[in-house]
Amino acid sequence: MIDLSNKTIVISRTDSIGDVILTLPITTWLKDNFENIRIVFLGRNYTKPVIESYSDVDEFLSWDELLDLPLALRKERFRSYAFDSIVHVFPNKEIASLARSAKIPIRVGTSHRAYHLLTCNHRINFTRKRSDLHEAQLNFNLIKPFGLMQIPSIEQIEQMVKAFHAPKMELPKKLSDLKGCTILHPGSQGSAVEWPIEQYVALSERLAEKGEKVVFTGTRKEGDAFRSYIPQHENIHDLTGEMDLYQLIKFIDEAKNLAACSTGPLHISGYLGTNTIGLFSARRPIHPGRWKALGSNVHILVNNDCEKCSKGEQCDCIQSISVERVLEKLK
Repeated sequence: MIDLSNKTIVISRTDSIGDVILTLPITTWLKDNFENIRIVFLGRNYTKPVIESYSDVDEFLSWDELLDLPLALRKERFRSYAFDSIVHVFPNKEIASLARSAKIPIRVGTSHRAYHLLTCNHRINFTRKRSDLHEAQLNFNLIKPFGLMQIPSIEQIEQMVKAFHAPKMELPKKLSDLKGCTILHPGSQGSAVEWPIEQYVALSERLAEKGEKVVFTGTRKEGDAFRSYIPQHENIHDLTGEMDLYQLIKFIDEAKNLAACSTGPLHISGYLGTNTIGLFSARRPIHPGRWKALGSNVHILVNNDCEKCSKGEQCDCIQSISVERVLEKLK
């Protein structure tokens, strides 16, 4: 076992919000098992608000800012941090090379990348695509060199995610007036099979008729794609493209419900304890067993009887999830 007490470790994950969120629990395990460990998270700028919301991360390091530097200066800067260890949760050839050139003593990565033969001195052999484990559990494989003997259960990880907190900030009045709303987040930027916008619209109308406040969220581009579908109703609001990620996290924290497919805001909602409804396809490897939101107040809706999904074939069975099933899970 490698002792990380009084050491600094870098967790490298430079991809999407949802993937980053499901990596954060490994920092809690490290904090719980090593005295005075300092954890730096290397990520993209757009994921910074999520990383900074997790109390077991000590510092965010911007990969975008490092990329802006000339290569020689980038190497010099990386070397100057004098890190003791790096874990490449998301494989990146350039980061792996930087870590090696910086002579970081402990460099951990998957054995499934050929360039890790030269850049990592601890290579972990495991597969994600065919595994029955949740994505958050799979990430724990990469900290086995530090004494992890058993992958935590989902229940154990759900205790860890209590380290996630909404930022301490005041929302603009337009947003704060919608506290206690139901958030509908129809898009996924291509990361998931999506519930049809027509279903979200029908759901919003049912809620609005009951006097509930409903808010559609997403990027501006996503809003442009479905804005024409959003009903004109005093209780239905289009806020697509109007919040940065800090504001969105805070807004989700103050919401009553959130419904979405497998996407970053769904995982944020689960971690925060907001009543969270996840809409999924049963097809591997995008099924909820791998990608469901984690937290104490999460409900997963999926069509488990789909014959195509059971064969791993492309399918639109998510469309068969009824508005009534979603309404049953909403507060």
